[in-house]
This record gives sequence, C-alpha cells and structure tokens, in this order.
Amino acid sequence: MQNNKLQLNKAFAKVKPDLESFEVFKNNLKLLLAQIDREEDEEFNKNLVSDFLKNTHYSPSYFINVRKKSDLVIHNGKDAKSSVGVIFEVKQPTNKAEMLKVDDINVKALQQLMLYFLRERITGKNLEIKYLVATNIYEWFIFDAKIFEDLFAQNKDLVKKFHDFETKKLSGDRTNFFYKDIAKPAIASVIDKIKFTHFDIRDYADKWLKPLVPSGGDNERELIDLYKLFSPQHLLKLDFANDSNSLNKPFYNELLYIIGLTEIKEGGKKLISRKKDGDRNAGSLLENAISRLDGLDKIPQLKNLTNPEEFGETHDEKLFNVALRLSINWINRVLFLKLLEAQLIKYHQGDRNFAFLNLAKVKDYQALNSLFFEVLAREQSRRDEDVKEIFANVPYLNSSLFEQTEIEQITITIGVLKGKSLPIFGTSVLKEHDGKRRSGDLDALTYLFEFLDAYDFSSDELADGQEDSEKLINAAVLGLIFEKINGYKDGSFFTPSFITMYMCRETIRRAIVQKFNEVKGWDCESIKDLHERIDIKEKEEA
Repeated sequence: MQNNKLQLNKAFAKVKPDLESFEVFKNNLKLLLAQIDREEDEEFNKNLVSDFLKNTHYSPSYFINVRKKSDLVIHNGKDAKSSVGVIFEVKQPTNKAEMLKVDDINVKALQQLMLYFLRERITGKNLEIKYLVATNIYEWFIFDAKIFEDLFAQNKDLVKKFHDFETKKLSGDRTNFFYKDIAKPAIASVIDKIKFTHFDIRDYADKWLKPLVPSGGDNERELIDLYKLFSPQHLLKLDFANDSNSLNKPFYNELLYIIGLTEIKEGGKKLISRKKDGDRNAGSLLENAISRLDGLDKIPQLKNLTNPEEFGETHDEKLFNVALRLSINWINRVLFLKLLEAQLIKYHQGDRNFAFLNLAKVKDYQALNSLFFEVLAREQSRRDEDVKEIFANVPYLNSSLFEQTEIEQITITIGVLKGKSLPIFGTSVLKEHDGKRRSGDLDALTYLFEFLDAYDFSSDELADGQEDSEKLINAAVLGLIFEKINGYKDGSFFTPSFITMYMCRETIRRAIVQKFNEVKGWDCESIKDLHERIDIKEKEEA
C-alpha cells in the first residue's frame, strides 16, 4: 500500500493555473469548510461535495449527480446519458469505523467502491471510469481506476463471485455479505499493490485559507496542486495544454462561435462549417454578413471578380462562401490588432491609453472599419482630424492586411454590418463578478472585445508567478488559429508567420525609435533615421 500525496501528471503539474478559476476554487474551498456539519448525515455532506465540485470546476460541462446506488458520480459529459468517469463514496465526518485511514484502507468505504466499480465496469461495461474517491469531506482518498481494473476487474475469480452475488446464487445476497465475504478478502490479497492519493483539506485551511492569501506566492504551490487535483483535467484525465504555443481549444471554440462557425469531421479531417439551421445566431459575423450581402443584393456583383467561380454555382453557395471569406478576413485583422495592442500596452508599462480595441474608441462596426482603413492603412500625417485624437497612439502599418481586398471592394466591408446581439457561448470564458460563468445576450461587437480582453496577448513566456496560462494567447498560438480558420478549404489567404514576423519587427522598430526620441529629444521617423543619428552622435563624441 502506498500513499502518494497529491500525485499529478508531471507535465500538468507544471502548467500555471487560471488565476480567476484559482480564486474561485479558494473561495469555494473556504465555503465548503465553513458549511461542514459533523453531526449531519451522509446525504447532507454528499450535497456539499457535489456543490463544491460543480461550482469550482465542472458545471455546466460535466454532469454530477447520484447514480443508482452509488453515492455520487461525475460523468464524462454534460448529461446523465454520458458515461461515468468518477465514482464517489461519501461518509459522515464522525463515521470513523467505515472511513479509510492511511494505514488501514480495507474498510467498508473501499469495499463499497469496489462494488460500485464492478457494477459500472462489469455489468455496465463502462470502459471510461477514471478515478474512484472515498471522502468524509475532510479526508480524501483517490484511487486511479487502472488499479481497480488490474486488481479487481481482471481477477476472474472475483468477477465470478460478483456475478453470482448479483444473480443471488450465493448464500448471502445483502451488500454487507459482499463487503465482508467477497470484497474484504479480495482487497486483503492485493493490499500492498493498492496505490492512492491522500490529503486532508483541513491542512490547507490552517496553512493558506485563514486568512485568504494573495495569489502568486510560493506558499500557494501545494494549494495549486490541490486545485489541479480536483480539476477535470486530472479526475477525468482530459487533455491539457502544457505548451504555451499549443492550440488553445477554449479560445478557438468560442472564437468560431462568435464568427458563426463550428468544427466538424469529414473524411478523417477536421473542417469548419456554418452552424446548422436552428443553431445559427443573427449576431454572428457570418450570419450578419450573409444578411447584409443578400439585403444589399451584392452577389450579382461577383461577376466583376477575377475568379468569380471559386465562390460556387448557386446563389446560396455564393452567399455563404463570400460571407465566410469576408468574416475570416475581418477576424484575422482583429486578432492581429489585439496582439499589436497588447504589445504596445506592455511596452508602455501597462499604460491603457495605448488600448484601442474597445467600445470607447470603436463604438460600432463602422468605427472598426475606419480603424482598418483610415487609421492603420494611413500614415499619421494623412489621417483625418476626427480619428487623429482618438487613435493618436495607433501606429501606421504599411501592410496589405489593411488594404481593402478585391472581394470587399466588390461587395461589402465590415462597416455595413448591423449592430446585433449574440447569446453568450455555453462554456464562455466570460465571468460575472462572483466568478460564475456569464449567460444571456451581448451586443456582438461588445462580446468580441470582452472575449479578447479575457485573454492575455502580451507575452510569449509564462512568468514564474501565478500566470494565467489558460488565458495566454501568444503569436505562436494565433498562428495555429490563423492556419485553422484560413485553411477551411485546405488553403490560406496569407501566411501566419508573415503576420507574426511583421508585427514583431514593426512594433519593436517603432518602439525603439519612439523611446530614443523621448529620451534624447530627437525627431527620428524610422529605424534608418535612428541609425544615421546615432552614427553622427558617435562621430561627434569620438
């Protein structure tokens, strides 16, 4: 028997936690400790455990409830039809006789877990059980289902006795008979091979939760491990991003939703397509664009394009493909600008005056269109007076990305879209002040800006402290996003590496020139001017 305290996947242990979710976890853990009543029965305490798990990590993506005779289970999906992933046995805090101890685990709670496991695994033929948990709320014993699979499900003699018990072929048919005469000796025969994770949440209360300490300190490391141990990434063995340059699936999925797309599998490949009729939202970029293209009767104008045939044959095909091309082009620009905005703010020590993707400066789609073509596409001296003050800190980008495409010239720009609301994504990153996931409707442009603001676009590496790794979107991650949304037909409209390289080069160059001008009082306009000025200065001082 081995006690492996807070055993986590080594790669997962290195992943920095989501700051907001970690704070929610700490508050919920404090609430759980405050609500425990030692005199209440198992049902009361079981509900506390259920609420804690739901509010911290699992709702609404993973269903938690009782199941048949099991105390509590976590499903692998969002409803009761999905398979069971985690099985619980919950005891009253005062029930010391039936609860496991570190040096004595062959007690009723573990014997009950064996019965629940065999019913789910053998009778229910469930191959997706991940963990089994015994708890009295204070103490937690967590067993990897692989241990139960190897030691119990693969034990032919035990499985036969289980079948005979379930079909009432043995001398006893009550569960206590199974626990005492079948489970107990079976566990005893392999007791030295049973590994588990054990912890007592009162230890964390004493060290870290009274009072609640600020995030980021080294003294929270074990509390972070506890946060991860309760997570679906651990208990349901979900994939996790242990590389800051890997695709951020929550970001990608919600971005597709805002555009009006979904990812499907076709012929062994993942493609993106329009959402099914009935699931579509008029406020998404795609549906808004389709509505405006149709309402303004722009499809007949495709005959003036260089390659009009690439958009299909029927009116509906053309309508969808043009709207999709436009929507992806618009979102490409916005994502690029979000990365640029974050770098400008970071360079200026967090000065939010350098933020420009917000409703204060971009009030509607027409204003966003102006940002594209009247600000970013023009040198500052050539900008109209009405945008000079609003976007005084936005640099000129000499890039084809901010030139109207042929399809925009023939059909519509983003400026003609109507302001419409969009229901918030079911697993949205957006949170209320109390940490709960937001719901309801939002103006679509507001939604897009708030969604992007929920992520960190400002750095390429995680800091040593409590960096919000699940919210980190760097240039490499955006490159993957660009590749996926631009490759919806196995093609692309521009190269992500060019975007990243151009952004880095131009931002750094302009920042260097600006800093020298501020410090030295110079008036250089380019990196070339700066080189020449430095050369002159060095010759003067030689």
